[in-house]
Amino acid sequence: MIAGILKESPGENRVIMLPETVAELIRKKVEVWVESDAGAGAFTADDQYEKAGAKILSREKILAGATMILQISPPDDVTLKKLRTDQVWIGVLNPLSDKSLVGKFLELKLTSFSLDVIPRTSRAQAMDILSSQATAAGYRAVLDAAMHLPTFFPMFMTAAGTITPAKVLILGAGVAGLQAISTARRLGAKVEAFDVRAAVREEVVSLGAKFVEVDGSRDEASAGGYAVEQSEEYKKKQQQAVHDHAVKSDVVICTAQIPGRPAPKLLLTPTVEAMKPGAVIVDLAASSGGNCDLTVNAQTIDHKGVLIIGQSAYPSSLPKDASKMLGKNVLNFLSLLITPEGELNLNFSDDLVTGTCVTHQGEIYNPRVKSLF
Repeated sequence: MIAGILKESPGENRVIMLPETVAELIRKKVEVWVESDAGAGAFTADDQYEKAGAKILSREKILAGATMILQISPPDDVTLKKLRTDQVWIGVLNPLSDKSLVGKFLELKLTSFSLDVIPRTSRAQAMDILSSQATAAGYRAVLDAAMHLPTFFPMFMTAAGTITPAKVLILGAGVAGLQAISTARRLGAKVEAFDVRAAVREEVVSLGAKFVEVDGSRDEASAGGYAVEQSEEYKKKQQQAVHDHAVKSDVVICTAQIPGRPAPKLLLTPTVEAMKPGAVIVDLAASSGGNCDLTVNAQTIDHKGVLIIGQSAYPSSLPKDASKMLGKNVLNFLSLLITPEGELNLNFSDDLVTGTCVTHQGEIYNPRVKSLF
C-alpha cells in the first residue's frame, strides 16, 4: 500500500504527519509519498522526510498513484475530481457542518474518513485529534490573552506596591478549557471555570480553579461526553451566572461548542459592555458562530474598550508540536486499516472504523452524519 501526504491549503501551517511518524508508518510496511514542501509550514524540510524513508513527489503523481491520501484540509473540487473510487481519503472534513462536501464524496462514490468524528471512547483516545489539537488551542489562547491584556497575569510584590493577579474566566471545561485553566494558573492568574456538565467539576478544581455552579443542567450519556442543548430555564440562569462572573474578569476564554450545531451564546452584548475597559475575550468557538455575541471569526475587534479575539485556528500557530500530536493520532487510527503485510483493510466490523468513515461506495457510514441526510 502507498500512503500519500499532501501539502495543506494556504493558511494551514500544520502537516498531517512529521518525518518521525512517517518512519513508524514505513515500519508497518507502508510506502510513503510526500508532496514537495508539505512540511514547510511546520519547519520540516523535504530531506527530513527522505531520511525517514519517504519519497518526495509532485501532487499529481501522488494523486495518481497513492492508495490512501492524507491531508488535514478538506479537498478542493479540483482535487476531488482527480480521486479514484479505489482510493481512500483521510483527513478533517467537518462533515457535521459541511453537508455539501459530503454530498460530493457521495456523488463520486469515494471512500472518506474524517478524524474529527471518531467515536470518543476510551479505546479511541490515542486517535482523538479534537483532544490533541484542543490542547494546543487552549494553551495558545491564554498566551494570546496575556499578550493583549494591559495588566500582569500574576501577583507581584514590589517596592512600588502590590500588583493583584488577573482574573480569568474559562467558558467550557473540555480539553481546550482544561488546558486554558492549567496555563492561566501557571501564569499566576486567579481562575474560574463554567461548564454545563457538572461531571467536570472535579477536574476543574484539581487544576486550581473555582467551578461556577449553575443548577439544573442536563447531561446525556448518548452525547459521548459532549455538551448538549439545555432548557430555556437553565439558559436564563446560566446567562446570569456568566454575566456576574464575566464583568469581574480581566480575561474570558470561550471554548464551548456542540458538534454539528452553532456554538452556544454565553457572552451576550450587555455583558461585554459591562466588562472592564481593557478586558480581553478569546473565542475559540469563532468558526461555529462564537460563544460571544460580538465575535467575528479570524478577526480581532475592539468593542467599547473590550478586545474580542475570534480565533479557531490556534493549532496552526503551533505547527511543530500540533503536527506531532496530530500525526500520532493519525498513525494510531491507520493501524486499524493496515494488515501485518502493509496492505489496506477496511474492517467495517470495527466500530472505530465505521464511526470514522463518512462515505464508502455511495453510502454514508457515520451515524451522526447519516442523520443529517
